[in-house]
Amino acid sequence: MEKVTVRVPATTANLAAGFDVLGCALSLYNKLSFAPAEKLSFSGCPEEFWNEDNLAYVAFAAVWKQLGKPVPPVHIHIEADVPVCRGLGSSAALIAGGAMAANLMAGAPFSREKLLEITTVIEGHPDNLAPALLGGLTASMMDGEKVYSVSYQPHAQLRFVALSPNFELSTHEARSVLPKSVPYADAVRNGGYLAVLLRALEQGDEELIAAALRDHLHQPYRRKLIHEYDAVEKLANKNGCYAVCVSGAGPTILCITRDASFAERMRADVEALHHGWEVRDLSVDYQGVIKLYE
Repeated sequence: MEKVTVRVPATTANLAAGFDVLGCALSLYNKLSFAPAEKLSFSGCPEEFWNEDNLAYVAFAAVWKQLGKPVPPVHIHIEADVPVCRGLGSSAALIAGGAMAANLMAGAPFSREKLLEITTVIEGHPDNLAPALLGGLTASMMDGEKVYSVSYQPHAQLRFVALSPNFELSTHEARSVLPKSVPYADAVRNGGYLAVLLRALEQGDEELIAAALRDHLHQPYRRKLIHEYDAVEKLANKNGCYAVCVSGAGPTILCITRDASFAERMRADVEALHHGWEVRDLSVDYQGVIKLYE
């Protein structure tokens, strides 16, 4: 069994009305290496994660257990550019990376679709895992334990500009503010937004994307947890982008535009804000997790 290194993309989930359904892989990456060792060990990540609860190892072990084989001891080295607890799929990146590494070390017995099924049990829902494993823009659903995922093709000129502040927001906290039920009319509106949004993204129609990038299920509640959300949205509008939403559970704010200079203008403008906003100008990653040859 030889050392395996994989690269996994960040992901943005929900995209407004696609709550727990849509996800898109982005050109920001974690790199994870798995090498045979005498016992489980780690490097590259904080020591508090050097244990069997590390999500990369949890997924690695899950694949071996699915095969009915003992989990081999490994040394896991993690180089993480995907920020933690920022709404860019950091957990899914670790899980997808661990699962793919195990699959490769075992001789690739499972398809990516099967890995999605195995790892969804760990994550609880497939919206981030599907694009992390498959790449691109995906819509996913579950029927019992069966996971279904389909792919869409966003317009080639679209940029996904992610603005991340200097504070974290856990998925648990972001879910805690959601209502237990919503009015029937709001659920119907969300279905319309979602259907139109998918076609608008494929066409690259910025006006239509902005109109469809709304929802009544989670964003009205979560944006209140994101300090300076209104200020960032106002700056995005000033710079010509009206397609603005919460990335995942937040606190990253996502702007979708075809304007190649938008990110640079936003970098200059957010410097006046108080929460250290980092601006990342990203494109769609269509490969998902891949093996690196070093």
